[in-house]
Amino acid sequence: MNKTIRRASVFSLLLVLALLVRATWVQFYDGRALADDTENRRNAIQTYAAPLGNIVVAGESITGSARTEDGDLAYKRTYTDGELYAAVTGYASQAYSATQLEGIYQDVLNGTDTRLKSPLDTVTGERTEPGNVVTTIDPAVQRAAYEALGDTKGAAVAIDPATGRILATVSTPSYDPSALTDANTAGTAWKELQADPDKPLTNRALRQPLPPGSTFKLVVAAAALEDGLYTSVDDRTDSPDPYTLPDTTTVLENENRSAPCENATIRTALKYSCNNVFAKMAVDLGQDEVRAMAEKFGFGDSEQDVPVRAYPSVYPSGMDRAQTALSGIGQFDVTATPLQMAMVSAAIANDGELVSPHMVSQVTDGGGEVLEDHDSDPDTERIVSSDTARQLRSAMETVVSEGTGTNARIDGATVGGKTGTAQHGENNSKTPYAWFTSYAKSGDREVAVAVLVEQSGAARSEVSGNGLAAPVARAMMEAALAG
Repeated sequence: MNKTIRRASVFSLLLVLALLVRATWVQFYDGRALADDTENRRNAIQTYAAPLGNIVVAGESITGSARTEDGDLAYKRTYTDGELYAAVTGYASQAYSATQLEGIYQDVLNGTDTRLKSPLDTVTGERTEPGNVVTTIDPAVQRAAYEALGDTKGAAVAIDPATGRILATVSTPSYDPSALTDANTAGTAWKELQADPDKPLTNRALRQPLPPGSTFKLVVAAAALEDGLYTSVDDRTDSPDPYTLPDTTTVLENENRSAPCENATIRTALKYSCNNVFAKMAVDLGQDEVRAMAEKFGFGDSEQDVPVRAYPSVYPSGMDRAQTALSGIGQFDVTATPLQMAMVSAAIANDGELVSPHMVSQVTDGGGEVLEDHDSDPDTERIVSSDTARQLRSAMETVVSEGTGTNARIDGATVGGKTGTAQHGENNSKTPYAWFTSYAKSGDREVAVAVLVEQSGAARSEVSGNGLAAPVARAMMEAALAG
């Protein structure tokens, strides 16, 4: 009898222990997962129980909070010039997960970040005053880009080459984040935005890599100078015109058939955007050399956080010689974001050094105490030698002063740039993309930009980097230089 009782007692004790283990697991593991679940309405109630912290541009908040009239969500997010800054802020919604700066810094903005809590807050569990996110955006440059892009489908990025501060990030068509903030109305707006064929929710400036066309010739030229294939932008190259793609019978044409592209110098080849020169140059260098230079500029970086994570730009591998030739003019499977091409110009403008681009200057608590300072010590990497950068700047300035980029000229400023017109669709069946990347300097001010016009509605014959993208870049550079 005693033996039976002992066995029953041990079994009961094991059941109690199992129950305690399971209860502990549910409380501390499953409970945390349930608490963090985006579908848990208690999270939304807590987040919107009080006003959120703000995203700041040039000392002014471009976000706010408004009292709701009913329901258990006391406040909702509001935006000033929402469409202008949507590519910077993203949205904070009562119904959907926050995106971009709103999502990255949501704990700071809703006051739950542990760095905001005082010892007393930790003990009492009281909600802490939320913090703020101070951006690097220059409102004049942002507005210049947004208005110059207008009704086109496209994007633009501006960077201060010396500091890495992103001065503008614009994607068009844009959207008003305010339409997504209220849980009662967000669903209808969300469906409309998702159904829009122009995809306004896509951040084209950071997250839609497309063929960069002839703007990529700057990377190939940099590789040729750094590798020693040519020692000067004024050396004559070995570049037959017409140029037949290696191991094929396909002749690569130049846009300007009368341009002096045969055996042209790098300066002349950039000036007239000679395809034969850079296709042959890429083959002579080999895809590994070109890829190495592209990766130094940032291509292939899958963790390019500004702090919004940008999609990686790509220089492909495993190409044959004909494909390598096409890669030299920014075609085949080469893709780039406007951010990436702005980084190329920024490094060239900054004497060959690339300062890590960032669009957040500081993160502060509610009293202005700095929690993060991204301006104080940004990462800097040498991409090309000072001499190579100087030579490329000289050639880019020729492009603007007397070549394919004359629409970017600015009186009283030094401007260098490179146009691009990238094929789109199978056998170039769709309207090409228009690109322009450049830098401008005047006094102690400088800026690097990249502009992509994906679709403008212009006739195919009117699509060019100089005609569509360069005027947008000029407007941005003028705003940046004017301060």
